[in-house]
Amino acid sequence: MKNVFDLSGKVAIVTGASTGLGAGMTLGLAEAGADIALVDRTGSPETTEQVRAIGRRALNITADLSTIAPVSKIVEQTVKEFGKVDILINNAGIIRRTPAIDFSEKDWDDVMAINSKTLFFLCQAVGRDMMKRKYGKIVNISSLLAFQGGILVPSYAASKGAVAQVTKALANEWAQHGITVNAIAPGYMATNNTKALREDPVRAKSILDRIPAGRWGLPDDLKGVAVFLASPASDYVTGHVLVVDGGWMAR
Repeated sequence: MKNVFDLSGKVAIVTGASTGLGAGMTLGLAEAGADIALVDRTGSPETTEQVRAIGRRALNITADLSTIAPVSKIVEQTVKEFGKVDILINNAGIIRRTPAIDFSEKDWDDVMAINSKTLFFLCQAVGRDMMKRKYGKIVNISSLLAFQGGILVPSYAASKGAVAQVTKALANEWAQHGITVNAIAPGYMATNNTKALREDPVRAKSILDRIPAGRWGLPDDLKGVAVFLASPASDYVTGHVLVVDGGWMAR
């Protein structure tokens, strides 16, 4: 059974790989045997060294995903270094918190650009390489706010809802090419994106009171899920949005 989770010989691209959930999933894939192209706006030197310490090959790609300009370069660099792309983890994203009545066009466009537009076109570029070999695993990072509206984050909720729907649309088209497309919807995780919430005693308590697990999620909590969706263990799973939330949605 352990062989179906083995990623030896596989090559993964992970965006937003330097910290938080991206770093956790990157290390999970490396521990399962994958070589990794780590993509981040500021570079990922620390996570890159951790991947190499595990014994896997790592390529550090610095790219600003606020536009689709770097997309083709990311895939070209990865293929040049490793010869192929087997796995894509679309994790990079941003959030802006402002009451909807005051939300600016710039904040709307900035969030939608990186969270949904660049995500789609990176799927498209990687998909072209995967179709050549009739094999691929794409994992997009959505959110609980694909199911709920959230508070003060209208563009984030819209963008993550889009991620869930793009995931399903691509799954419908690409299953015939041997490519699975799934999404992970993390709950409330202890990352830079939730710093403001965790430092607000009222919001932090209201959130924790609803989580049956009684704690914020950690990057390590996504390791196993990412490996599952990136491995042969999930070959008959596609178009699914897998919630990892400590039980939040069950309440």
